[in-house]
Amino acid sequence: MNVVPRELMTEIPVSSADFRGAMRHLTGGVSVITAGRGKDISGMTVTSVTSLSVEPPTLLVSINRDASSFPLIRRIGAFGVNILNADQLEVAERFAGKGGLKGADRFAGSQWVTAVSGVPLLVGALSAFDCEVEEIVERHSHGIVIGRVRDIRSSTRNAALAYWHGQYVAVDQDEDAARLADVSLPARGRRGI
Repeated sequence: MNVVPRELMTEIPVSSADFRGAMRHLTGGVSVITAGRGKDISGMTVTSVTSLSVEPPTLLVSINRDASSFPLIRRIGAFGVNILNADQLEVAERFAGKGGLKGADRFAGSQWVTAVSGVPLLVGALSAFDCEVEEIVERHSHGIVIGRVRDIRSSTRNAALAYWHGQYVAVDQDEDAARLADVSLPARGRRGI
């Protein structure tokens, strides 16, 4: 493999618009990050949650440092990750700022339970994680928040909400597998396939 030495590379700036457009091709699971305790709560819709480690169970989320949730996470040292099911589009939009709602007002219209850490967790989310902040790495406009999972609540639902090309889409394993079977997947057990 030929590698071009760094000193011979020309710097071509990548615009924010080009980067944002290219990233729209990446399908992301939709989650709501919750922060704070009592009436001092806030939250945001994100697609930036990922598993960092299984041993110990650890999640990573990238959060804009200007978001109202960021100082709460920093101050309290805990946050919730709520993986949304396909029926929770309204929750995703509310926590993304649709309708201009902020802070505790975003929580209205949904059922929440208080986690051990004190953060709200969404009832009916596919999975909800109560996380303790291990570290926050600040880079550019965002903070990479690393959270040790302290508790998990899961539902029996299996249809997820995803974000792709600027739109929310439902991902349902049973329905999508049935559609694919109708058009392209070979049937199991058939001879010669």
